[in-house]
Amino acid sequence: MDKPDLTRITTLLLDADGTLFPSEEPAFGASAAVTQAFADRFGLTGDFSAEHLRRTTTGKNFRTTAQDLLSRRGISVDSAELEMWVAREKEEVTSHLGEVLLPHPGVLAALRTLNRRYRLAVVSSSALTRLAACFTASGLDHLLPPADRFSAEDSLPVPTSKPDPAIYQSALARLGIEPQQAVALEDSATGVESAVSAGITTVGMVQFVPPGERGDRTAQLEQAGAVWVTESWDRLARDLADSTVVVRT
Repeated sequence: MDKPDLTRITTLLLDADGTLFPSEEPAFGASAAVTQAFADRFGLTGDFSAEHLRRTTTGKNFRTTAQDLLSRRGISVDSAELEMWVAREKEEVTSHLGEVLLPHPGVLAALRTLNRRYRLAVVSSSALTRLAACFTASGLDHLLPPADRFSAEDSLPVPTSKPDPAIYQSALARLGIEPQQAVALEDSATGVESAVSAGITTVGMVQFVPPGERGDRTAQLEQAGAVWVTESWDRLARDLADSTVVVRT
C-alpha cells in the first residue's frame, strides 16, 4: 500500500501500552488476578488468564472489559461497586508496571528524532496514574509531559475506552488541530479503529508484539484501517524522515 501524503502533518498521537513500551504482558499478568476475583464475585465463567485477556482485550481498559463481561451475562452492577473494582485493578497494575518497565534506547532515540519535527502527544485508554508510572519507569517524562497525555479513563466527562473515538476527538480539540494534521500510532486493532473513526491517518506498530503473533497482528491492524504497519520505532522515524512535513510550532 502506498503511504499517504504527510505534508500537512504537525502532530503524532501515540498510543501508550504496547506501543511506547512493552507493558501488555506484565499489565495483563497483574490484571488477571483482579479480573478473576471480579468474575468470581459475579459468578462469571470463562478463561480469565493473563494470556487470554491479552489476546482478546488488548486496546481496552479494565472498565470496558468488566462491563463487557457483565453485559454478556445480562448482569447489572452498582456504579459504586464497579468503580471499586476499577480502582483496585488500576492500583495493582500501576504498581507492577512501575516496578518492571525500563527505558528502551530505541524508543527514546526515535522519539527524540521525531520530536524535532512533530509535536508528540499520548492518546490512551489507560488511566493517567498508570501512564505516569509507565512514563517515569520508561524514561519518557521529558518527551511526553503530563500536559500532552490524554486518557479515555480520566480526560473525558464520561470514562470510555477505545474503539470509541471520543478520546482522539478530544485530543484533537485540546491540541487545536484538525484530523488531517495528525498521524496516530497504534498497536491494536481496537486502537486503530478509534483513531480512524476520528478521521486520523493511522500507522500500526508491532515492535512489542510477540514475534509469533506479528503476522496476524499486522493483518488485523491493516483490516482495521492502518495505512501501513511498521516493525520498529527506528523504521518509523526513517519512514517519516522520507516525507516532506510541516515543521511543528
